[in-house]
Amino acid sequence: MARPPKGKGSGKGGRSGPPSETPVTPLPPRFPRSRLWLLLAIVVALAIAALLVVFRPWSGDVGDAEGAGASREALPPPTARLTAASVTSDDFLGSDACADCHRAEFDVWRRSTHGTAGGAPSPATIIAAFNGAPIRFRDAEVLATASAGAYRFVVRQQGRAERVFTVDGVIGRGHMVGGGTQGFVSKFPDGTWRFLPFDFHRIDGKWFCNTEARGGKGWQPITPSMSLAECGDWPPIRVLGDEVRYTNCQSCHGSQIAVSLDSAASRVRTRFTSLSINCESCHGPGRRHVALVKDAAAIASGETGMSALATRSKDGSLETCWSCHALKDRLRGGYLPGESLEAYYALRTPQLGDRAHLADGRVRTFAYQQGHLYSDCYVNGGMTCTSCHDPHSQGYRTVTGEAIPGRFDDRQCTSCHQAKAAAPTLHTRHAPASEGSRCVSCHMPYLQEPEVGTTLRYARSDHAIPIPRPAADGAAGITSACKGCHTDQSEDALDQQVRRWYGELKPVAPAIAAAQRLPGMTSRTEAAALVLRPGERHTAALYAGIAQFAEQFLAADMPDLERGVIDRLDALGRHPDLDVRATALASLHLAAGDRSGVRRRLATQLRALGADEARVRARWTLVLGWFADVARTRGDAGTAVRIYRKALEIEPENPRLHLNLGVSQSQSGGFADAVVSLRRSLELEPRQPLAQVNLGIALSSQGDKAGAEAAYRRALQLNAHEPLAWFNLGNIYFEQGKPAEAQDAYERAVASDPSLPVAHFYLARILASRGELTRALEEVNAGLEFAPGDPDALEAREKLRQVMGARGASGGGER
Repeated sequence: MARPPKGKGSGKGGRSGPPSETPVTPLPPRFPRSRLWLLLAIVVALAIAALLVVFRPWSGDVGDAEGAGASREALPPPTARLTAASVTSDDFLGSDACADCHRAEFDVWRRSTHGTAGGAPSPATIIAAFNGAPIRFRDAEVLATASAGAYRFVVRQQGRAERVFTVDGVIGRGHMVGGGTQGFVSKFPDGTWRFLPFDFHRIDGKWFCNTEARGGKGWQPITPSMSLAECGDWPPIRVLGDEVRYTNCQSCHGSQIAVSLDSAASRVRTRFTSLSINCESCHGPGRRHVALVKDAAAIASGETGMSALATRSKDGSLETCWSCHALKDRLRGGYLPGESLEAYYALRTPQLGDRAHLADGRVRTFAYQQGHLYSDCYVNGGMTCTSCHDPHSQGYRTVTGEAIPGRFDDRQCTSCHQAKAAAPTLHTRHAPASEGSRCVSCHMPYLQEPEVGTTLRYARSDHAIPIPRPAADGAAGITSACKGCHTDQSEDALDQQVRRWYGELKPVAPAIAAAQRLPGMTSRTEAAALVLRPGERHTAALYAGIAQFAEQFLAADMPDLERGVIDRLDALGRHPDLDVRATALASLHLAAGDRSGVRRRLATQLRALGADEARVRARWTLVLGWFADVARTRGDAGTAVRIYRKALEIEPENPRLHLNLGVSQSQSGGFADAVVSLRRSLELEPRQPLAQVNLGIALSSQGDKAGAEAAYRRALQLNAHEPLAWFNLGNIYFEQGKPAEAQDAYERAVASDPSLPVAHFYLARILASRGELTRALEEVNAGLEFAPGDPDALEAREKLRQVMGARGASGGGER
């Protein structure tokens, strides 16, 4: 799964794009403070510029005495690239094609959580109350209606035209015991399918929305005290599928979701097989398999066109599930089942920056089941998801495959831990058959996802499978399994009781203990010795320590980076895990990559990558891109430029890297260099509307208005619904003294993205200059919905009201 629905995009870390182009023509006389309106445009444009780059770029001896001034050894260029996709959407048939031969599996799947995870709206799929009763906000009323088989949300706001959103797809059915929800998607004119911001919570029976992006309060029930704009996904901005231009949940909420830019149609194309999770989501494409099993010769040869998932290794089995049940960072687009997941996504790198997991695997912010990788049952055992979960029914089973009645049956655990089954109370210290005597009550308690907040229940079972340590858990901000039941006792008191029963508790794994100590350390060399351990077997905890170390102790171009730190990062560059290897090498490149001895080491590492070269290089630039994003967010565009140039040493033909470099160069005032970088990005991948927009901004900043206009028009040829292209084209028209054309462009911008405040404000300026004061006021109010405290817009609104009041008092009207 993607990052949680924060409204921040799919990448980690802060993101910002280039400042949007702003007009230099003074405002009409009735708005005398044109400087403030110009400032407003810059501020708001920067606030929305995260939309421009929503993807982390593609987000021997040390020789200390030689320093960065010595002759630089060029790093070896790539000798391999990530292979082209071997699977297409046409290779999938849908689950019905499996039914005839695999009837037993098909029938249990059809009734399962996966089989009923979503679909077209109908009485069978919808659990929410589409009864026409108003869902009331402070400034809006939403009606969820159903008529003649059509489900709609009707949005009414004072002073705005009524908006109707058709429900074209249903996501979820509230299945989850810890708190299940249902969401809705609608087809948009630009070809995207977008999540509507009105979700339904099954247990509480309430409509709610996610306020994290704008209000920071997590999931909140919709009430008359809440404004509509507090919903982070209003207006609808989150799309089905993994498209970096938009906030998204990757491709988890359906089967074979593929989103691409259809430049011939000047819009986005969204394809999927179904909104349930079908057979091919796990088994891969079935078309060749179905053809081969009808061929007697193929059957005789043993060729079936599909490998049995049961024959996969431990990590191979987990990869099947991680395609949805994990946070992951995108390396490139186009993943479909049947491809190698690690060729498209990095699974450990979300720990860098967001730190979604604590050092022991428990959830710190919002995550899925990746705590599994911290579990002793995985690290020192063979546990996979299917050790406990039946992949077809999603029911529960023993490690030998015997079906068991439910999620709380001890045999999930005792089929491996047989000694505990012989005399369970000696282990549990609770009455037999009591809740406290269940394995999962103590080792896999349901914990609320912290980023969601506490208003609505959204708890998930702890797949790190820890030992209860009440005092340590409480100190980490976790409600211990003991405290979850014994709410009247303190964690310290519970910890004392646990120790009376069991004596000294089993210590956590050394790598976990090391990562837990790291935040309080100040010595870089001591911290490196603690967490940069090349021989560590606990890879998840090792990565957590490396990521935290890099954030805490490393920066770009550190002349004083110690030899011991360099040695450890270099050694980790040979680790078998791709994410560990790439993060260590990227960290070394970041901090000391201009030192000749370090460059020799990096060159040696690159030459030794072998079959892993393309995947390591992609992760390497991903990590460097995150550090560049952090620098840019801090306003240090110059450092971001240096880091992106390092990344281009690793992937010199990555269009996203050139795009991000150009954006950073624009922000640092290097517009000529930005033009070169952006044009190079477009040479490598011409179908980039936002690269054209950024090119237009850089050209305009150099005074090339004709070139800028041409770039914006090329962006619109690729995607006629790109709001930032329309907005900046409107600015060009305004400067050219073409108010009618500017008005049309601004209107198209706000139609494509109503949450662009600056576009509303500039449209208001045009309308006011034409004497259309009522409409101008409406546009100012529309912009203030998403920038409610902006003093300049508030002042403009007050002046409009004064002018309109004075005209009304004198008997005048709009001209």
